[in-house]
Amino acid sequence: MKRIVFDIETVGVAFETLDTAQQEYLLRYAETDEEAGKVRESLSFYPNTAEIVTIGMLDADTNRGAVYFQTPGDMLLPFEDDGVVYECGTEAEILQKFWKLIATGGQFVTFNGRTFDCPFLLIRSAVHRIKPTRDLMPNRYYATHIDLCDQLTFYGAVRRRFSLDMWCRTFGIKSSKEEGISGADVKDLFCTGRHIDIARYCARDLRATRELFLVWEQYLKTGDR
Repeated sequence: MKRIVFDIETVGVAFETLDTAQQEYLLRYAETDEEAGKVRESLSFYPNTAEIVTIGMLDADTNRGAVYFQTPGDMLLPFEDDGVVYECGTEAEILQKFWKLIATGGQFVTFNGRTFDCPFLLIRSAVHRIKPTRDLMPNRYYATHIDLCDQLTFYGAVRRRFSLDMWCRTFGIKSSKEEGISGADVKDLFCTGRHIDIARYCARDLRATRELFLVWEQYLKTGDR
């Protein structure tokens, strides 16, 4: 059974591009300038106010994969590096490529995918009227989707939800953050045209998630999970 690890990177729209009703809705509970600033900084977290700029996919068994990413105004030719093929396109185009590839997989693996990546992929696909080829949100206890954040908190029995970076450091796995880029940097990188840097960061996240998955599978997995 093919097992596919996937991850996305997102960038929020400029707050000023939202219409008045949207701005008022988002700011209605912000009572200070600081709170309003936090709202503006959080736009990348929601599919209503952000786009997917990168989608990465990696075969957990072969360690080969693909990263699809947006490069507005600068369409690059596909290239390959360390077993990963990089291809650019619009948001709609990279979503179509994702659904085509995920359709051939049996099991998929994410870190916090149930609460972020999967809903984001589904809603942004609907925005572009793209029909999914897989159910990304099956019952959380089914083995179809291994969300490592769920697994490592034992489905919420452990209340603290640590980041991928923290789990990697716990198990001695090379973290994607060791290169000096984190998810918080993605918007600035995108706005300054560093699209390939985002794509490579996503690829490092894929590798880290795969390594974490292998640790979980060998030392923590029980039963049919």
